[in-house]
Amino acid sequence: MRLVWLHAVGRRVPGALAVILACAAGLRVALLWQWKDYGALQLPLLFETGCAAAIAVAAASPFGEPERAAGGRLPWLRLGSALALTAVASGALLAAGGTLRGVRDLAGLVGVGLLCAVLLGGAPAWAGPLGYAMAGVYALYTQWHAPALTTPWIWPGRPAGDVGGAVCAALVFAAGTALFTWRGARDIST
Repeated sequence: MRLVWLHAVGRRVPGALAVILACAAGLRVALLWQWKDYGALQLPLLFETGCAAAIAVAAASPFGEPERAAGGRLPWLRLGSALALTAVASGALLAAGGTLRGVRDLAGLVGVGLLCAVLLGGAPAWAGPLGYAMAGVYALYTQWHAPALTTPWIWPGRPAGDVGGAVCAALVFAAGTALFTWRGARDIST
């Protein structure tokens, strides 16, 4: 248990949890107003992006990976922290009034963030979910202003029950989680 706690604190998981809860509270407050047009879909995406960015930044320690002494347990620690933070973010957003569409979008954005953590390191990994969210916001915008973007690879622009968008988001989440578990975030401290 001590190794798990040290891993979580070294990755700033408590800070990520605070950001996730703040995003869920922000979503709850935003849902109190009546939104019209595409703003009703774009606003939740921004809170989901905030959660995904916090999870991506928490993927790496500012001190490298001092737990390398843990040997074979380090990939399990990485996997556990990524899945636990994603589950907490999903639950918090759903409890705040989010939808299953939001959980799909969050999972895909977390996958993008974890891929960026592996490629860029933990500190700049927030840029991946934010950049992808901008593509998602534009895809939602094009639903009202032709021509609409319809590729399932831009899943935030797809309808709630869309299987293609869910599969693409799940594939990106699985790829990001698998690569992060195996490789870890890029160590830029050395």
